[in-house]
Amino acid sequence: MSVTIVIPTPLRQFAGGNSEVEVSAATAGDALRELTTEHGELRKHLYNDQDKLRNFINVYVGDEDIRHLDGPATVVKDGETIMIVPSIAGGSAVGTRTFLSADLDADKQSRVPTELSNDEIARYSRHLILPEVGLEGQKKLKNARVLTIGTGGLGSPLGLYLAAAGVGTIGVVDFDVVDSSNLQRQIIHGTKDVGRSKIESARDRLQDINPHTKVEAFETRLTSENALELFKEFDVIVDGTDNFPTRYLVNDASVLTGKPNVYGSIFRFEGQASVFWAEKGACYRCLYPEPPPPGLVPSCAEGGVLGVLPGIVGTIQANEVIKVILGAEGILLNRLLLFDAWKMTFRQLKLRKDPECPLCGDNPTIKELIDYEQFCGLKDPVEAKPDLEEITVTELKALFDSGADFQLIDVREPHEFEIARIPTAKLIPLGEVVNRICEIKGAKTTVVQCKGGVRSAKAIQYLKDAGFEGRLINLKGGIRAWSNEVDPSVPRY
Repeated sequence: MSVTIVIPTPLRQFAGGNSEVEVSAATAGDALRELTTEHGELRKHLYNDQDKLRNFINVYVGDEDIRHLDGPATVVKDGETIMIVPSIAGGSAVGTRTFLSADLDADKQSRVPTELSNDEIARYSRHLILPEVGLEGQKKLKNARVLTIGTGGLGSPLGLYLAAAGVGTIGVVDFDVVDSSNLQRQIIHGTKDVGRSKIESARDRLQDINPHTKVEAFETRLTSENALELFKEFDVIVDGTDNFPTRYLVNDASVLTGKPNVYGSIFRFEGQASVFWAEKGACYRCLYPEPPPPGLVPSCAEGGVLGVLPGIVGTIQANEVIKVILGAEGILLNRLLLFDAWKMTFRQLKLRKDPECPLCGDNPTIKELIDYEQFCGLKDPVEAKPDLEEITVTELKALFDSGADFQLIDVREPHEFEIARIPTAKLIPLGEVVNRICEIKGAKTTVVQCKGGVRSAKAIQYLKDAGFEGRLINLKGGIRAWSNEVDPSVPRY
């Protein structure tokens, strides 16, 4: 049987850059074995030491997760497609952000219904003539309270459309400031807002769009200490976060407070959207019981993102929030929507509530919020951390000035190298560094750099694992720090 395996963007670097690989197999397990035999580096990202699929990886045959079929023994038909669906974290660059919407039963019923003014009737006239919305539906929107975590790529279109739609109260959580690199996709902010608090910028824009919408601003980081109290005040939580600790925090707090969690994530050209609502179906942990190892899935700052992608995914989230408020059928409940902006394709996959989910299953063991940094492997014990020697950009400048004999290896991609580079740097992309180890002189001190210091640290570990014995030093902060602190003529991207 010939089947096609679709490789997601974060894993393509371990599959020769391929987006699809064709193999001959009778079962899903056989197909994955063929794939990982051909691309050995991919295996450790799909399987754990017990030869089981990792918990942050889902495999679909058609629209069904093989965990709910026969697992690896699931039979595949000739010409069938197998999809590998890993968790991705991209979204708002701040970390924990979301917009809130309201429509939920007990709390909403306790609120006094608000009539619409003549100005509001004129403003929302295109809604009012829709039988699915109408006057009563518009009152529901006005009576709703929606919390949005972040005012970044996803939070921007989300907030704009919720305000325009007439959501009565929008809560905004953010603590970042506007940077010029945000403007390619974070359309709620403008050039005049660079250097300004995102909360202030977003509040002004939302109130300009609709003065009838109340904006409640929370200029703080979402944490295990404040999430439950904050979520209790809203009806719908919207997850547009960009990191796994916050994503699990948003999910867990939503489940513990009984709120629907309208989810979205982005990476490069690919997006995901769903509605997680434990009272009615699956939560995020049912889909991804565990996060990927730190560094496996790059952030948007490292991997890039097509500017319009968060606009599309964030608008889908706004659509689902409005439907939740209205009590509409057909929300993305127990469904995962996958969008590829480059190929312009949509796929829809089924989600099922996991009866063994530690948070929302039959016998939950998670009954309070935890340390999510530790859960996601970002707080390893000091003794478990690899021995990584680092150098600052000012120290690197001093090496140049002293005429020291060393080599500088740049592990970014060729298109990044064209944008900006540090003099004398030799380009060896991260995915090629082991195969080109012979080009790195072991007798010389080697400084390894990338954009921000993450990929260069990975490159050093790869080289050590491959047996390189020379001195390897990571450039802290990468070329961005070089541009900020040493040479402003080097473009900052």
